Amino acid sequence: MTSDKPPGAEFVIGAAAAVGAGFFTNPIDVVKIRLQLQGELEARGSYRKVYRNTFHAAYLIARHEGLFALQSGIVPALGFQVVLNGTRLGSYNLAKRYQLTLNDDGETNILRTVLVSGVAGSIGAIIGSPLYLVKTQLQAQSAQTIAVGHQHNHGGTISALKLLWQNGGFLGLYRGWYANIPRVFVGSATQLTCFGLFSDWLRPMEIYNGKPILLTFVASLLGGSCVAITMQPFDVLATRLYNQGTDVKGNGVLYNGLFDALYKIFKTEGIFGLYKGVFPTWLRIAPHTILCLVFYEKIARIYNDLGN
Repeated sequence: MTSDKPPGAEFVIGAAAAVGAGFFTNPIDVVKIRLQLQGELEARGSYRKVYRNTFHAAYLIARHEGLFALQSGIVPALGFQVVLNGTRLGSYNLAKRYQLTLNDDGETNILRTVLVSGVAGSIGAIIGSPLYLVKTQLQAQSAQTIAVGHQHNHGGTISALKLLWQNGGFLGLYRGWYANIPRVFVGSATQLTCFGLFSDWLRPMEIYNGKPILLTFVASLLGGSCVAITMQPFDVLATRLYNQGTDVKGNGVLYNGLFDALYKIFKTEGIFGLYKGVFPTWLRIAPHTILCLVFYEKIARIYNDLGN
């Protein structure tokens, strides 16, 4: 990337790349949400499994709700991608461009990359929290016969945002805003740090000479796979906190916060409860990471070519 690129370009390119990736991976996100809500606060083996696995869940959703149901919440999902990855990828690539995340050898500095990517991701997550809230609730909505978790019965993105505003104003829109911070900090830091480290490791190999897209593809696949393991418990926490019902005062009826949710889920569902939906998480985050970073690389190159 050229050094004369306007700083704001990184943020625009990051947002555009994430929207492209999000469109393709949203169906897996819908499946993941359903599996994470199945058997909420019920002991393992004590409830009927509506969804037996990832593929069965996708089949049931398409059968009972139609194929378009697999793109539930796509509008707020893509809006969240613009905010999150415009901030996160923009900050990461801008910092990398000015060598703020590199060591003296021009390779990834782990601590700096973790801090830049984690903090930037957290800021994006907080700003975009209302969109993630609506996205989660819309993706959880389903036909009564296959419903799991609390059903908010929103009519769509706009009506959901209006309802949240009417019931709680600004605080209503930002209900549970803290729930996504550990998820995005850990996920972002893992993804981009591992991507940088794998890129450094793979780059000297002859197979990648003159093939930056191939290098980005492989490094992002490896980095994205790491995310599924580290982020999953925090992903489950975020889904549960954002989707839970509220009382007349706007307080959650199941969980009082992150630590309360962590305690209750672990106590009733065990460690496996915190890893519900881990396969669709990997099935989503690995391709999402690949598409996001490859799209970024391609868009940035097109931008540079147009500017030369």
